[in-house]
Amino acid sequence: MAADRFIPYRKQDIVEMCLRELELDASAASFRQFCDLLSNSLHVEYHQTLEALKNDYAPLDPNADTKQLEPYTLEQKAQCQASFAERFAQVLNAANFEKITEQDLQDALTEESLFKVRLEVEFDDFEQVVFYRRGESQLTEKITSLFGLRKQTINFTNYDRVAVFITFKDKAHFDGKNKTLFGFEPGSTIIKLFQNVPKADLEMLFPNSEVRMRPIDKAFIGASAVVGGAVVLVTKLGASIVLLAALLAFWFGWRADSVEMTQQHWLSFAIGLGVFAGFIFKEWSKFKNRKIKFMKALSDNLYFKNLDNNAGVFHTLIDAAEEEDFKEAILAYSFLLNNQSGLTAEALDECIECWFKTKYQCELDFEIVDALSKLERMQLVEKKDDIYHAIDLAQAQKILDTHWDNIFNYA
Repeated sequence: MAADRFIPYRKQDIVEMCLRELELDASAASFRQFCDLLSNSLHVEYHQTLEALKNDYAPLDPNADTKQLEPYTLEQKAQCQASFAERFAQVLNAANFEKITEQDLQDALTEESLFKVRLEVEFDDFEQVVFYRRGESQLTEKITSLFGLRKQTINFTNYDRVAVFITFKDKAHFDGKNKTLFGFEPGSTIIKLFQNVPKADLEMLFPNSEVRMRPIDKAFIGASAVVGGAVVLVTKLGASIVLLAALLAFWFGWRADSVEMTQQHWLSFAIGLGVFAGFIFKEWSKFKNRKIKFMKALSDNLYFKNLDNNAGVFHTLIDAAEEEDFKEAILAYSFLLNNQSGLTAEALDECIECWFKTKYQCELDFEIVDALSKLERMQLVEKKDDIYHAIDLAQAQKILDTHWDNIFNYA
């Protein structure tokens, strides 16, 4: 399993970890002030991204509670959708999410669900489907079956966070299929964020997934129905069926002896049919109840796994991206500050990854390119012959302070 880009520590924890590594007892206050300036500068940048996302998503939001000043044209909606999809992908990448491949989605549809629920998805209903995940781990879980008599330990791949971006096709598509969407508008774009999703159960995150009975469930119910039906036929309708068969044989000339069906025989036959009809209804109810049980299992799991929906998702992801950017930048700056002779990008990357692995037993794929590009853009590092040097802490504070003073320079 490849190492993840996500840094699994809070922003404040990273600051404390860097302080311990640098051993800046005398300059701890200055370093914290530098961190505050860097964090606030990144926050302003991401606030602008957030406003752009809100404007692009406005005509697509199925949960909007505000009025439109003017109705959007189809062309404007298409432009907003394309712009939103591009910005949203950039935010997910900044938050260190990885795109889930088409092969992963197909594997999820073919693999057996951990929740023993079989789902079917109509991909034809979607204009665009994109899944992202962050935090991949191998977990084990004990599964019981056969009324608890059989216990099995299953190893599976688990995703800590999964973001879903889906655009439905337009109204004409669903009208042509004579199909009604429940809870979703044709042409709308939905965004969802989930936690702790097994790879084999990705299909349950689709909004149009439908529960289907597994072959083993159909066989179990079918066998029970056949055995029970045979018993009912023999015990309740056996004698009446024999008499009715003899009567039909006489009518069609297959039998010479006449058969007389008395009123008692007809009454017994009617009662038997009623009992058999009741048995059929009971078995059908059992089938429906089992399906409802599976649907409840699905909804229960989605209830506890769902973290956010639609506009709330990119608010959450903006915060995550901002934190990841800060953590990457402060780690790269701290290690360069701790090495006066400077480091190449490759050496710095290896140094940080090795530090996490040996000191915190954490394997990650540090985003060195993103980290250094941010520091260069903010003029916090200097590059000479492929060697990066950190600007002195006091000077770095002045640079960020000047940058902060000029953020809203409208003069």
